[in-house]
Amino acid sequence: MTRPRLLERYNGEICDEMMRLFGYKNRMRVPRLEKIVLNVGMGEAAQDPKLLEAAQKEIAMITGQKPVVTRAKKAIANFKIRKGSLVGCKVTLRKAMMYEFLDRLISVSIPRIRDFRGLPPNSFDDSGNYAFGLEEQLIFPEVDMDIAAKPFGMDIIIVTTAKNKKEAFELLRLMGMPFAKK
Repeated sequence: MTRPRLLERYNGEICDEMMRLFGYKNRMRVPRLEKIVLNVGMGEAAQDPKLLEAAQKEIAMITGQKPVVTRAKKAIANFKIRKGSLVGCKVTLRKAMMYEFLDRLISVSIPRIRDFRGLPPNSFDDSGNYAFGLEEQLIFPEVDMDIAAKPFGMDIIIVTTAKNKKEAFELLRLMGMPFAKK
C-alpha cells in the first residue's frame, strides 16, 4: 500500500517548517494529526430510520469506513426523541485513512463549496483541536446528487497533538487548510 500524499508532505517539508517556526530541537516534538472524527446528527431519523441508513451509506462512501450509529443519551420531548433512539452516526479515521480523507477534503471537496470564503480560524479549542461544520454532504464527489436521499450536514473534528491553538493553526495551514483571513 502506498503512503498517503499528505503524510509524505508532512514528513518532508511540513515537519521541517514547523521545527523552524517554533524552534523544536526534536522531530518527535512537532505536532501531528491524531484522528479525524465525522459526526452526523439526524434527529428526524427517530421518525424515519431510512434517512439514517442513507446517511450511513453516504458517510461510508465518503470516508471508506463504516460509520457507528449513535443513540440519544436522554429523552427530549420537544423533539419527540426517546432515550436510546437512533439519532445519527459517526466515523473516527486514523493513520493512512485519516491523511487520505484530509487530502481529499482540502484539495477536492472544500473548493466545491458555493461562495466559500475560507474556514473560520477561531474554531480551535485550547488543546489544539479544530472543529468545523459542513452544511451538506453533496460537496464530496463520492456522493451522487441524484441518488442522495436528503442533504444533511456534518461536523468534522481534527484532533492534533499540538499543545496550543497557535501550533495547531500553523500545522493545518501548512497542510493546506483554507482558512479565512483574520
